[in-house]
Amino acid sequence: MILQAVIFDVDGTLADTERDGHRVAFNTAFREAGLDWEWGVALYGELLAVTGGKERMRAYAEKYRRDWSARSDLDTVIAGLHRAKTRHYLALVEQGGIPPRPGVVRLIQELRKAGLRLAIATTTSPENVEVLLHTTLAELPSGTFEVIGAGDVVPSKKPAPDIYQWVLDRLNLPARNSLAIEDSRNGVRSARGAGLPVLVTQSTYTVGEDFTGAVAVVSDLGEPSRPFTLLQGGAPARRWVDAEALCHWAACASGHSPNQPSDRHRPATVT
Repeated sequence: MILQAVIFDVDGTLADTERDGHRVAFNTAFREAGLDWEWGVALYGELLAVTGGKERMRAYAEKYRRDWSARSDLDTVIAGLHRAKTRHYLALVEQGGIPPRPGVVRLIQELRKAGLRLAIATTTSPENVEVLLHTTLAELPSGTFEVIGAGDVVPSKKPAPDIYQWVLDRLNLPARNSLAIEDSRNGVRSARGAGLPVLVTQSTYTVGEDFTGAVAVVSDLGEPSRPFTLLQGGAPARRWVDAEALCHWAACASGHSPNQPSDRHRPATVT
């Protein structure tokens, strides 16, 4: 097989945005609207089982605010809250308070040099992706990600495979030539549903989740000076994720023996 593309999730994968980013922005939007809703750290972890901000608010109302769930204008209210939440989240990120996760910038730069194509598949909004790219990941050149699948571009969000299928269609690649990097069970289910092998980098809110189907689970992407901890599956010789390591895991997922990645002018190859 030939590994030609790596597709990244965003929240929890590129940066640990959930606890001190999205959660804070939701609570600010609620207070601004005069609501007494407050999503604490533990409650937000529970709500993350539902992907998508609007969907998460609806699930919260149905479980904890039954009077709200029956409102005829609930869709309109949720849409307004989500717009406000996005505005507050963008302001938080622009303040520079959310760093990239370990190894993220290094890995993306190395994958570009190795000639692999890069894409994003996420349930977060396009605005959230753009501000993260322009602030937290400002070291990366414009156009680093060839395809960005985000928000409501597909009808069903993760764990449905729709967003990965949408990205693969635009890359014009079969799943067997791509690999996904995720941080959650829902992300694994989504990528595997589209036929992609998945590497998991466990994040704050996904500790202890069931990552069945992932080719490996690591603590983070690691650095040469700060190796990752292997939590599940096999590991390549190095203990930081690079193009060679991804080829190793892609080969393991396909039942082949890994080979070295190619130079920057050709896709990385495993046979």
